[in-house]
Amino acid sequence: QVQLVESGGGLVQPGGSLRLSCALSGSIFRIASMGWYRQAPDKQRDLVARITSGDSTNYADSVKGRFTISRDNAKNTVYLQMNSLKPEDTAVYYCNVIALLRWDTLPKNFWGQGTQVTVSS
Repeated sequence: QVQLVESGGGLVQPGGSLRLSCALSGSIFRIASMGWYRQAPDKQRDLVARITSGDSTNYADSVKGRFTISRDNAKNTVYLQMNSLKPEDTAVYYCNVIALLRWDTLPKNFWGQGTQVTVSS
């Protein structure tokens, strides 16, 4: 059974930094991409950043230059380094992995449980 375990959220002052981690456990054939989404109260869940198996990355315009996504393939872990945090970054952050369970199956979406990030003075 595939599980995603997130860590690293919390309360930080504006201008501060946090680093989120998401580790995948369970048996998979291949990871296609790993990413982070966020959802603020009464808003839809939006993509923050994504990194593919070829290490291509894309970011939401609102976080470009402040957030960095990276991955450790040996640990099946994805990270999100968040710098220069703003109050508008406050949200629940969700890890997302698209992976193939077997070589002959279609990719599946997996989600973490979410971790709260609050930026406030």
